[in-house]
Amino acid sequence: MTAPAKFHETAHLQLDGMSCASCVARVERTLKALPGVNSASANFGTGTAMVSFDAPATRAQMAEALGKIGYPVRPQVMELSVEGMTCASCTGRVERVLRADPAVASATANLALRRAQVTLWEPADPARLASAVTRAGFAAQPLAEAKPADPRAEERRLWQKAVLACLLAAPVFVAEMGGHLYPPFHHWIYGLIGQRPLWLMEFTLATLALAGPGQIFFRKGIPALLRGAPDMNALVAVGTLAAWVFSTLVLFAPNLIPEASRAVYFEAAAVIVALILLGRAMEARARGQAGAAIARLAGLQPRSARLEDGQEIALGALMPGMRIVLRPGERIPADGRVVSGGSAVDESMLTGEPLPVAKAMGDTVTGGTINGTGAMVVEVSAVGAATVLARITALVAEAQGSKLPVQALVDRVTLWFVPAVMAIAVLSVAARLFATGDIAHALVAGVSVLIIACPCAMGLATPVSILVGTGRAAELGVLFRRGEALQRLASVKRIGFDKTGTLTEGHPAVTGHHGPDWVLPMAAAVEQGSEHPLAAAVLAASPNPPAATGFAATPGMGARANVEGAEIAVGAARMFETIPDDLRLIADKAAGQGESVLFVARDGTLQGVITVADRLRPTAARAVAALRELGVTAAILSGDTPRAAQAVAGRLGVDEVHAGLMPEEKLALIRASGGAFVGDGINDAPALAAAEVGIAMGTGTDIAIEAGDVVLMRGDPLAVATALRLSRAVLRNIGQNLAWAFGYNTLLIPVAAGLLVPFGGPQLSPMLAAGAMALSSVMVLANALRLRFLRPVI
Repeated sequence: MTAPAKFHETAHLQLDGMSCASCVARVERTLKALPGVNSASANFGTGTAMVSFDAPATRAQMAEALGKIGYPVRPQVMELSVEGMTCASCTGRVERVLRADPAVASATANLALRRAQVTLWEPADPARLASAVTRAGFAAQPLAEAKPADPRAEERRLWQKAVLACLLAAPVFVAEMGGHLYPPFHHWIYGLIGQRPLWLMEFTLATLALAGPGQIFFRKGIPALLRGAPDMNALVAVGTLAAWVFSTLVLFAPNLIPEASRAVYFEAAAVIVALILLGRAMEARARGQAGAAIARLAGLQPRSARLEDGQEIALGALMPGMRIVLRPGERIPADGRVVSGGSAVDESMLTGEPLPVAKAMGDTVTGGTINGTGAMVVEVSAVGAATVLARITALVAEAQGSKLPVQALVDRVTLWFVPAVMAIAVLSVAARLFATGDIAHALVAGVSVLIIACPCAMGLATPVSILVGTGRAAELGVLFRRGEALQRLASVKRIGFDKTGTLTEGHPAVTGHHGPDWVLPMAAAVEQGSEHPLAAAVLAASPNPPAATGFAATPGMGARANVEGAEIAVGAARMFETIPDDLRLIADKAAGQGESVLFVARDGTLQGVITVADRLRPTAARAVAALRELGVTAAILSGDTPRAAQAVAGRLGVDEVHAGLMPEEKLALIRASGGAFVGDGINDAPALAAAEVGIAMGTGTDIAIEAGDVVLMRGDPLAVATALRLSRAVLRNIGQNLAWAFGYNTLLIPVAAGLLVPFGGPQLSPMLAAGAMALSSVMVLANALRLRFLRPVI
């Protein structure tokens, strides 16, 4: 008999770093050396490797092996819209289903955003992954195909169900509980209606409550229970169904129940449904407030733009190269460059900077910002997803959907939480039944345990704090590109700063000039022909100099030219044979402060000095002081001269200075010392990548948005302290939420089980348990919403 054909798994991996045939050979050798790999073929043209393998080989092992030799697997990321998640058990179930697919490297489900982010080893069909999640009981589809979620519509639906459930439960609650609060009421209503008619009315209303607004718990909870993956809906479904079935038996088949235990709990079933739906409606409202940052960012984009000829077109029809007219007070529809006119633009919604920024011809403007009192014509440079606003919105959404390392503990607990709660409920019923023989009181204990347990609060504790915190950070001009940067930054005790462009403005400027009045304008006349950075500073200080002829430059020394009939020389000290003592004193003092010095001579006689320096940013000193107040040490890591770096450090109060660093030396220092690093986001990219947390300074209109773990949307070092304060506030908020979620369950589940009853303690009723459970999630959300009011460091 012929042996059946053996089918091997095949992996298609996208690799980085392959550039030649030797790279291909090395990749193939590494893959073939792994146990279980049958064949491997790499192609540097496409940057891919195709591997045929069996157990024990896995895609994760391949990725690890390739990463070690410098050809890391480039994972792909996709997002799914997932509806129906209500608690931490649900998110855990979604993640386990997705991770079961061999192409999936990791999966993160976010209860607050109703999304799942999937990282893939190789390309995979999004519809296939969505189908797997749907089969697990959650309505899923690729995010790109999903209709934009309407939080208000969801909230309205929940409020409608909650109100209907309350209307059905109220008469039942009054009929049963009114007598406990006011005993004469019990005798009055029983005498007026009679016990059986009253119970029939309660049965009818409770049944309508469970079958109507409460059916959501049964529709989702029972299938989840049958699949062996119970969630919060399963707990509510089993608890309310137990109370309803027992009460129905007492009403219609009383002989099956011992006489001493014949009591109905229709009010518990109906009120539980009403309270939990009420809690979910409040939760939906709070969740909508928590996620408002994305909606606010999206709302910054106007719907139309006005062209130069006066024609108004839809924003979607706008193309790069078109010219649009901006009137005073209008919101700018797209990124562009000012070609005529001028104004002051309010960029606070993107950068957190409260003061308008002056814009003139040649300056860039950003879509979503607001034009001030002037009129401008702007040539469009980017539209749609390419705009700064769209990139910021995408970054905020990515950070809000991420999972922090602290979430790993919650995931481990919630994996077993619901099964453990159901086991405790069964044990509670058995123990009470054995101790008292009263099936009614035993049932109350079991139902109370099922209802009071709240994995919802556990599931919301981390993501909702990230949601609110990163949204608030974006409003303050701080972008957390990766959610885990929040946790890492909170624990940082040392922050290294690049000097130029970070603590300083990044370009030299004239700080003073000494000598006759002609010194600065005539020096500027000579510098018109120079390309040296210091020449630009002199020209900026005197923008309308006289004409010059006969320009000649001496490399490394300076330049000469004829200006208004005199020979003017501008340069370093080595350009001149002798320097007067008064000018030398001025030069030495300036050099001691890290400033550059230019001497100016007329017809061979030195007569003036111009001092040039890279000015400190106005908030640099306050930023260093604020970090010190937060218990963080600031250091300067600069490629500039030791004298210049020490001068800046002295003015800022920074004790640790490393100057004259080559890029590789800066990199090694960061790796050795750890902590965060702050750079300008472009030339400091390697250092930003090597740091524990890379913080990129940017104006919000350049490539700095793509660098670092954290991006400061305006060039303000004080925002570093704001980012640190915010990250600590978010982590503290998460800690409070987790303490509440775990503490709530740890304390109240034993009370609900009746553990305190033998010692004279209370027995928690199912209705109180439902109220406590509903409020627990609302408490977590309310606590997270406090982050919306976090103030920046000033």
